Amino acid sequence: MIFGPSVLHTKLRREIWQMRGQLLAIALVIAGGIAVCLMSLVNYSSLTATRDQYYQEHQFADVFVSVKRAPRHVLQTVSKLPGVTRLSGRVEGAAKLNLPDYDEPVSAHLVSVPPTGQPGVNQLYVRQGRLPSATHANEVAIIGSFADAHQLTLDDSFNAIINGRQQTLKIVGIVESPEFIYVIPPGGMLPDYQRFGVLWLNQEALAAAMDMRGAFNSLVLQIDPRHPVEDVIDPLDRLLARYGSTGAFARADQFSHRFLSDELEQLKAMAIIFPSIFMGVAMFLLNVVVTRLISTQREIVAILKAFGYSNGQIGWHYSQLVLAIAFTGLAIGCASGLWLGHRLGELYMDYYRFPSLLFRINPWWLALLALISMAVALLGGWRSIRAAAALPPAEAMQPESPARYRVTVPERLLGWVRFHQPSRMIVRQLARKPGRTALSVFGIAMAIVVVGNFQFSSVSLMVHTQFARVQKQDLTATLTDPVNPTALYGMARQSGVRYVEGRRAVTVELVNEHRRWRTVLTGLPRDAKLQFVVNQNLENVAMPAAGLLVTDFLAKALNVETGDTVRVRVLEGRRPELDLTVAGITSEFLGVGAYMNLTAMNKALREGPRVNQMLMNLAPEQTNTVYQELRDTPGVMATNLRQAMLDSFFETLARTFLTYTFIISLLGGIIAFGVIYNTARISLAERGRDLASLRVLGYSHNEVAHILLGELAILLLLGIPLGWAVGFGLASFVVTAMQTELYRVPLVLTGQTLALAANVVILSALISGFITWWRLRKLDLVAVLKTRE
Repeated sequence: MIFGPSVLHTKLRREIWQMRGQLLAIALVIAGGIAVCLMSLVNYSSLTATRDQYYQEHQFADVFVSVKRAPRHVLQTVSKLPGVTRLSGRVEGAAKLNLPDYDEPVSAHLVSVPPTGQPGVNQLYVRQGRLPSATHANEVAIIGSFADAHQLTLDDSFNAIINGRQQTLKIVGIVESPEFIYVIPPGGMLPDYQRFGVLWLNQEALAAAMDMRGAFNSLVLQIDPRHPVEDVIDPLDRLLARYGSTGAFARADQFSHRFLSDELEQLKAMAIIFPSIFMGVAMFLLNVVVTRLISTQREIVAILKAFGYSNGQIGWHYSQLVLAIAFTGLAIGCASGLWLGHRLGELYMDYYRFPSLLFRINPWWLALLALISMAVALLGGWRSIRAAAALPPAEAMQPESPARYRVTVPERLLGWVRFHQPSRMIVRQLARKPGRTALSVFGIAMAIVVVGNFQFSSVSLMVHTQFARVQKQDLTATLTDPVNPTALYGMARQSGVRYVEGRRAVTVELVNEHRRWRTVLTGLPRDAKLQFVVNQNLENVAMPAAGLLVTDFLAKALNVETGDTVRVRVLEGRRPELDLTVAGITSEFLGVGAYMNLTAMNKALREGPRVNQMLMNLAPEQTNTVYQELRDTPGVMATNLRQAMLDSFFETLARTFLTYTFIISLLGGIIAFGVIYNTARISLAERGRDLASLRVLGYSHNEVAHILLGELAILLLLGIPLGWAVGFGLASFVVTAMQTELYRVPLVLTGQTLALAANVVILSALISGFITWWRLRKLDLVAVLKTRE
């Protein structure tokens, strides 16, 4: 053998250098898929590992239960239940805070800590200072999110109204809790770190303030992992029923844990959806490039075989080219994905209150991603490589059969159009190879899909619906106990209050067969003006005279339809159990709600007219007066401002969600450029001799460029609408995959969104077209025409 393997290596290096632009574009597409996948997986694993370690180290509870009042000796009986390993009976309450230099209303959730310091269950992570001492009733530890929002430090003091009595509290510790990773005020749907916090006081001090000496009203338990949680909940409910239990529930139904788990599941889903698109496009590009390269090297393949190279050696030679592209994409993608994953993890740390982030990288993921990228690359070029390796030497020495030029179907259909010769050549070239044309159009369509960021329009619709159409009140005041609606008249007479509307919210458990869901049942007045229920068309939904109106998410979770009967277990007051009919199903973007007519709801509860929430519209110039009045009103437990919820939405959910999707769109732009650039370069390489011949025959540079760039323009005209159609289908799938209890992203594809996606692709086409135009201008006519036919 005259030529050795080093000759093939030299040939490989030269080809990689000559095609570096095209190959780098493909590598970047592969890198985009790897980066998105790794970014999502790193965040998922890091947050999951952080959560699990946090739960384990701080003894996060498996079962939670609230009671009205139970004597502490009951804890001994509970501790003897089979499966219970740890428990902590505590006192919980609510407070209104008066912070220096802050006029808006602030509320807090109060939790007791035992005299010994750390509780046995739901232990606290102390960021600064210490836990409250048993000898000082005014000491308090505050959650870190609240401290950061108000820049509170150790030894700062503020006034609090606890159970109608005012006292001054001194901060001795800043802490985090596994129970309050996700902090939401009563009656709210989103975190509000400035207006709601969690405080921990010594058990004796809080018990005295809440009139709970020798008693508890909250119980958290840890269960032996080998013991089913359900086997503990049933006897626990029977034991605590006499003490006003609202029903025990497992960790899976705990508010903070549930929302955190939903977010993690979303990350896992996104790690599958978008990388699949990126890898599919990369496979398409590889197939086109390798096919073109091998078709131009038929003679070289024949010579190699004539000198004794086997089919396997030739196949491996071209496989190395493909693997080099995949390896480059893998390296860039891993580096980018790890960096993006770390940055996105830091963003999530501002949202979830973990003590620290465990940045976890599973080596098996890297190995799996490497295997997937190599497999995608080989599959993309497999058909062409196999054909080249199997090509007989005698056949390879002959040039490809001349193309058969004839009137094509598109020309017949467009026979009424008077094409000049270059335009006729464009139409004929595209029609002559319909398979390749279809693949190019599909590649451009996929570029449109990944660039088309429907999420931004969806978030805008969510904001408009929730905070402009559904909630029109400026402020919602949640009362400690239900009151007669006549109290609304007194509030309406307060200075600064323009309009007041009452409603009632009751914590319930909805049961249908074996399915259960803990939520809030809201009673709305028939003539509600400040808060409504709307359907998918943003039209007000009339509240049924009787029965439940539930959201589609909740109806699906309970597997109920209109006309079905649902058992409603009320978890407060006298805790009756009701059988109510599902009178209607609607949709909602934020939260999971169930609604009733207020009058029908009070009647079902066998109570007179009652409300426990006041919705108000305020005069802007007198808001501080209203805030002060609510702060001094004993029966007001918490207040929620609509503007505060809107700000919180953009600072938390929208911030993390839109950051993630922005990264996806940015990487999608890389795909768009890679697809179009390769399409233009391949067309130039395939038709170099034809275009050079036209130049020799007298065609100008611009006329020749018109032929080449005209093909690209037609591909764009076909690919962009197809991309819009495919993008709509993919967006529908993504919307379904991203539904959680906290929010459901609506499917919105506005003209602005579609135009943005098309403009990115068109900009990529303009840049690619200019590069192609410049190369065409520098085309060596003599060298090209010397190419053997």
